[in-house]
Amino acid sequence: MRERLARLGPVRDISRVTSGLPAVISLTPVAGVQQVLAIPAALALAKRGISLLRAKRVVEEVLSRGYAVVELPTVEDASVLADDLRRAGCKAAEVNRGAVDVRDLRERLGLTQEQFALRYGLDVSAIRNWETGRRKPDPAALGYLHVIDRMPEEVRSALEKPLASATS
Repeated sequence: MRERLARLGPVRDISRVTSGLPAVISLTPVAGVQQVLAIPAALALAKRGISLLRAKRVVEEVLSRGYAVVELPTVEDASVLADDLRRAGCKAAEVNRGAVDVRDLRERLGLTQEQFALRYGLDVSAIRNWETGRRKPDPAALGYLHVIDRMPEEVRSALEKPLASATS
């Protein structure tokens, strides 16, 4: 048995990052790169605290779908991770999970609480609770608020449905 395993070559251990913060990362292939180097990409992900099998599946998803999102438990430095993945043919972007200042967003758009709620299909009481700090948006609402923050007119336009003409 030992002889058979010796023929396979030495087993390489993954040196894992020992300190850092969790991050949610979106991966896509780098434009213009002919192929993603699957093994270096998987090792870069596994180094940040996920299993090698999970890292392999994430890379497979990038190859088949063109993107993947993964939560990494220990990212020491976002720029180091980005460099590691770029060398492997992947572009990395951090998914923003931070809080949104709802009052600031609403005021930047020049809307009252009621107008903001009506325009974006939200409950006025939820807006009031978020702005006063009595409640925080759940993850789905937080994601929606991030989209509104980045693309307010596109969201408004997507939610509008033209009225049908009485003469048609």
